[in-house]
Amino acid sequence: MELHWRKASFSADTGACVELAEQDGEILLRESDDPGVVVRTTKAKLAAFLDGAKAGEFDDLV
Repeated sequence: MELHWRKASFSADTGACVELAEQDGEILLRESDDPGVVVRTTKAKLAAFLDGAKAGEFDDLV
């Protein structure tokens, strides 16, 4: 089964692309310039991370 990788429109042509796909109930993440390295997580863990990112918890890292 071929995965449907998606990336944020904010990454457009910047080369700073992280892509997401779903497989068997897990969320997969990869960098588009190194597609062989894939990190797997759950929807709940990704949702918690995104909530923290939206709240600015990681702003000091960028």
